[in-house]
Amino acid sequence: MTINIEYETEKKLDLDYETIIRQVVEKAMDYEKCPYEAEVNVTLTDNAAIHEINREYREIDRATDVLSFPMIEYETPADFDALEDVMDQFPEDYFNPDTGELMLGDIVISVEKVEEQAEKYGHSKERELAFLTAHSMMHLFGYDHMEEDEAKVMEAKQREVLELLGITR
Repeated sequence: MTINIEYETEKKLDLDYETIIRQVVEKAMDYEKCPYEAEVNVTLTDNAAIHEINREYREIDRATDVLSFPMIEYETPADFDALEDVMDQFPEDYFNPDTGELMLGDIVISVEKVEEQAEKYGHSKERELAFLTAHSMMHLFGYDHMEEDEAKVMEAKQREVLELLGITR
């Protein structure tokens, strides 16, 4: 598995962010039973940069805590079996030609929002970073939270991944 982590802000996050991100990504992969070696790209940035990305890609003119850019369109979230035929027909659209790994997608996290929300919700920065990573991983697996029933499923999965890692509020 390849987890590329880029730190693109001068604002320092005083914790072992690489370990936290790697553990959550790997646990989410196991939890969703992804049958492939995969590649995930994570960028840690600041509010100004994530605001610009949010405006450019989502036409939302404000900073947000996390953005997810999945590379796969699932009919049913995390249904890798249903993707088999499409991936076999167009492997270059799904697999990195250099590594053979499934390209799940990109995650962008605001370091400033990690700190702000940890304080707001009364838990550690480690827990907030882990939560945002788990949340984004669920998006990379095709889950969403636009409808109440979808949100319940996604929230339960995020919580379970964090519980498996012993990361609680």
